[in-house]
Amino acid sequence: MDVLLAVNGTLMRGLELSGNLLAAGARFVREAKTAPVYRLWSIDDRHPAMLRVARGGAAVAVEVWAVPAAGVATLLRQEPPGLCVGKVRLDDGEEVLGVLGEPILCEGQREITAYGGWRAYVAGRASPPR
Repeated sequence: MDVLLAVNGTLMRGLELSGNLLAAGARFVREAKTAPVYRLWSIDDRHPAMLRVARGGAAVAVEVWAVPAAGVATLLRQEPPGLCVGKVRLDDGEEVLGVLGEPILCEGQREITAYGGWRAYVAGRASPPR
């Protein structure tokens, strides 16, 4: 049985850890956006951390993957410290599992919510969002 998993950073297609998804037997389903209830931080410019918030949230670009259930635990063990799996609400109302950050991980880090996603942040590091 496959589990739908929303990823928002280095697990995305073509990025640093995307091979971890493929090694777990995952298959790409679609690009999506979250409901506008999340904020995003850059953790030392190595990977993002997404948190659900009560106020001031925005939609974040994600990819939805179908992952064999046994592969989810393997993926989580390979993620950087402070990242975890929880429920993520997509902009179409669907809830799927997704990679989230622990709040303490974001303390003192750069908030990048205004970029709308990790790819946009990486592409625009040299210039702030408008």
